[in-house]
Amino acid sequence: MNDKIITFLNSDLLNNYLIGQTNASETLEVEHYISEFPEIKKAYDTLQDKLEFSSQLNAVKAPKLVLSNVLDALDDKPVIALKPKRTRKWYSLAIAASLTALMLGVSSVYLYNQNKQLSSENQTIADEIFDLRSDIANNNSTLTQLLEQFKQLNNPETEKYVLKGNTRAKNLKTVAYINPEEKKSMIDVVSLPQLPDNKVYQIWAELQDKMVNLGVLSQADRRLQEIPYTEDALGLSISIEPKGGSQVRSNDTPVAEISLKLND
Repeated sequence: MNDKIITFLNSDLLNNYLIGQTNASETLEVEHYISEFPEIKKAYDTLQDKLEFSSQLNAVKAPKLVLSNVLDALDDKPVIALKPKRTRKWYSLAIAASLTALMLGVSSVYLYNQNKQLSSENQTIADEIFDLRSDIANNNSTLTQLLEQFKQLNNPETEKYVLKGNTRAKNLKTVAYINPEEKKSMIDVVSLPQLPDNKVYQIWAELQDKMVNLGVLSQADRRLQEIPYTEDALGLSISIEPKGGSQVRSNDTPVAEISLKLND
């Protein structure tokens, strides 16, 4: 997904277009993006389907019994051929008014609940749009990080070192990338043989008089990642240490090691 698509989706143009709040130039711009980019067309179709579904689901109709009940209550056809008295007429009208008020009250409660449900559905759609924007932002951040790593790998000052396991870890393979000019180091864990639960692999930088801990390696870290850069390092090595790592490398022979080129 290119930057132009990400920038467009992060704006409010698509949402405004859906609800008819764009001017003529904005409308032309949105329609151009929808026809030009499949990603934007997919996002537009998704939002349009959700809005259409929400409006159909929450279309409010008056209860069918309301009108018939009101008409029945107001029906002034006499039951028997008697001349109605004034007090009887007043009493009938009072009953009719009470029934009408009751029906209107029931209808109002029904409409209130429907509007409340519609508001909840609209909030859900708004939350989904927010989540979509959050996902786009996260993907954009990941893409930026990958581009930075790619830039480092293709830097002519970056040196590549392949560490292969010895007889104690035949299938071990990692690749280290070190740039002394920008003082950055990265490692790519290609494969690590299985260890007991109480053991881990740990990578070290070798200096003149000590070994510097660069972190614990695991099969879950099978991706390009940064490790601490060590000035004047003579070499790199990988050893097997107790679970949780160690601040001092064990006396056992490393399972992989390599010498680094020294700057002139």
